Amino acid sequence: MFSALQSSAWAYPALEVVHLSGIALLIGNLVLLELRVFGLGAALPMRELARLSLSLALAGFSLAAASGLLMFASQPAELLANRAFTLKMLLLLAAACNAGWFHGRGSLHRLDGLARVQMLLSTLIWLAVLVCGRWIAYL
Repeated sequence: MFSALQSSAWAYPALEVVHLSGIALLIGNLVLLELRVFGLGAALPMRELARLSLSLALAGFSLAAASGLLMFASQPAELLANRAFTLKMLLLLAAACNAGWFHGRGSLHRLDGLARVQMLLSTLIWLAVLVCGRWIAYL
């Protein structure tokens, strides 16, 4: 399987498309939820919107994680030596901690100032993950 990724002219780029599609699904739905937390679309019921957007965000994360693991397995030594990759992994850990904190404190039901800060922090972390992902190819 991993040799196919290395020897095929289209396999790795196709995997990158899957990876980017997962990221788009993840970040797009998190931004949608963030906009609702900040008051846009106040007529939309939060519980239903959150259920839909978080389900789609989780599906996107699953796609991105599975494809990312396959890409990593095809060249682990090069990626582990890459500072942008290391920073990306640390940012993913920060995103997971922030999400755990957000859901653990019930921020989705509170929609207070801290919930807004957590959502904004989430978006900034995910944008930094994107930047690091692009830098991997150049470092």
